[in-house]
Amino acid sequence: MLHPSLSHDFAGAAGDPTTRPILMAGDGGRAGPNTPSTSVITKTKPRTKRPNLYRVLILNDDYTPMEFVVHVLEKFFQMDVEAATKVMLHVHHHGIGECGVFTYEIAETKVTQVMDFARKHQHPLQCVMEKK
Repeated sequence: MLHPSLSHDFAGAAGDPTTRPILMAGDGGRAGPNTPSTSVITKTKPRTKRPNLYRVLILNDDYTPMEFVVHVLEKFFQMDVEAATKVMLHVHHHGIGECGVFTYEIAETKVTQVMDFARKHQHPLQCVMEKK
């Protein structure tokens, strides 16, 4: 129902505001039967790229004790004794073994920690990272 003040005849004089077409925002001043009277605003959601992943690998050598390698895997890669022993034996038999997969910064930190720890304990253990 119309408000009582708006219920008068819409066929008023040319200067009467009730006889002019009402233009909606986005019309650009062009009102017609085929012209849309509304604008659609789309909001794009930015997509973030997944970071590159890096494998941290331990290399076999003839001098580092197996127990030390197991200790390194437990200390720096949070493996239990069983998982650490399995990785150590893989390294022993195949010459190389994966300790984990991490983002660049974490992989780099782990490699540095392992290498520093091995040098501190006078072992030639090698730890490297490669892009997955």
